Amino acid sequence: MSDFPTISDLVKKPGGAVKKTSNAPTTQEKFDQKMHDLDLKAKEEETAAKAAGLNLPYINMVGFPVSAESLKIIPEAEAREKKIVCFYFTPDDMRLAVLEVDEAVNEYAYQLGERHHVKPQLYIISANSLETVFKLYATLPIIKPISKDINITDEELNKFQESIANLQTLAEQFKNVSITDILTLMIAAALKTNSSDIHVEAEEKGIAVRYRIDGVLHDVADLPKEDWKRFISRIKLLAGLKINVTDKPQDGRVTLKLASSSIDVRVSTMPTTYGESVVMRILHSGSKGVTYDDLGLRGEAYERLRHEVERPNGMIITTGPTGSGKTTTMYAILRTLNKPGVKIITLEDPVEIKMEGINQSQVDASRDYTFAKGLRSILRQDPDICMVGEIRDLETAEIAIQAALTGHLMLSTIHTNSASGALPRFLSMGVKPFLLAPALNAIIGQRLVRRICESCKEEVKLDAEKMERVMKILNDLPEAEKKNVNFNDLHFYAGKGCPKCSGLGYKGRVGIYEIFTMNKEIETNILSGQVSEYTIQEIAVKNGMVTMVQDGMLKALDKLTSVDEVFEVAE
Repeated sequence: MSDFPTISDLVKKPGGAVKKTSNAPTTQEKFDQKMHDLDLKAKEEETAAKAAGLNLPYINMVGFPVSAESLKIIPEAEAREKKIVCFYFTPDDMRLAVLEVDEAVNEYAYQLGERHHVKPQLYIISANSLETVFKLYATLPIIKPISKDINITDEELNKFQESIANLQTLAEQFKNVSITDILTLMIAAALKTNSSDIHVEAEEKGIAVRYRIDGVLHDVADLPKEDWKRFISRIKLLAGLKINVTDKPQDGRVTLKLASSSIDVRVSTMPTTYGESVVMRILHSGSKGVTYDDLGLRGEAYERLRHEVERPNGMIITTGPTGSGKTTTMYAILRTLNKPGVKIITLEDPVEIKMEGINQSQVDASRDYTFAKGLRSILRQDPDICMVGEIRDLETAEIAIQAALTGHLMLSTIHTNSASGALPRFLSMGVKPFLLAPALNAIIGQRLVRRICESCKEEVKLDAEKMERVMKILNDLPEAEKKNVNFNDLHFYAGKGCPKCSGLGYKGRVGIYEIFTMNKEIETNILSGQVSEYTIQEIAVKNGMVTMVQDGMLKALDKLTSVDEVFEVAE
């Protein structure tokens, strides 16, 4: 017998066990795998039968090529919680795989479809298929979310605001800060001066920075031309705009994260001869809104409009040019009406003032979601009160009028120069007079005038020519208002300028209004089809309407604004 060990001796372990000499599966492992495969096959057949019973398609996800874009439609946490995955997605098609179909799954699928503007198709899958797709989430790249918010600390704001005495000192401030601090300084100065818009405009020799304060643009500073590209690139990056697109207008939005609140800034860029122009509109959406009593309405106009606002149906229209405070007036009325038990829906372009307790919707021309189509959808939501940002065409006007005639209170705006001009504007659109007359409750014409700064208010003497114009306006007042004016002792005021108003003499704005409510004489005039702006104005004045310029003069007598400001805005 040989002294060399046999093969069987080499593979024996102590105790008689046999060692595996390779990775090849054993007979037992092969058997177990076979039984596992048969079990999976049986479960897949069972799932397919269940799908057929539900009249839904079945799919086996093992080996199915699921794209990363499809998988990302549903976050992993939601997918595991709801046991639903998206395995195929294009702009026109969405396919979802689920274990079971119930009311919650159907609702979630509907919401996904609404969000992505497609109609999703449900497929039934097995637990093994679902787990197979879940494992694919681990292959997705981990992308750190990028915040487009600008985090400005109160210390940074205070550092700049404390050194801003007036607009004239701002020019020096801009020269002494780095390009990275310019945006912070811009925002700090805008908040300090209560600016509504920041204009940064490329000119031939430099970059002009201008602030719109209380409706008036003021030159603030000039920036070096060489800093322009870096500055605009930073603004575009923060607002989510395309940096490499310089020959087309772009619109974006950015949020300023302050310690106490956040402020939205709407950013608009437009190509000009010497480079892109940037306008940043500051939207104080979180601040306390204007109420009905803050508007500056007075006397009979205040009471008339309040009565019309409290009616359950009809139309209240606000007129005036862009920037005359129409939206603010509409929201002040909505705040009065926003009570438990009342459903209010708005349709705007864009939503600038956010208000709790109100459903707000924004039109989107790129998706063919217009004022007319949005208004039709609103009326299917069973509202009590609707607010439409603007009536621009016949279709929107007719739907709004029908809503007013069928039990809804409708608030909207229209672009005309005066309250009496709104009626001819409606009729020129093609609105039928017999529908317009009973639908209208009230029409408000308005402008905004600057308030005299309380800290530097002083009495001024008017020259003879100006005083003559003032006396003519006051003498034409309705008798009810005229008796409240002491014509023998008239005093007018203006602001001389101080640090609190940045040297402007004005701080804040107040509305001046003309309001007429419908009456039989105006209705008869509308139904005649021969509506003239001047005729309507005469009828309204005869019935006690105070005109905008008269309301402005009364506010000048009340020390709220100056005579020059009224003439500038209303005459």
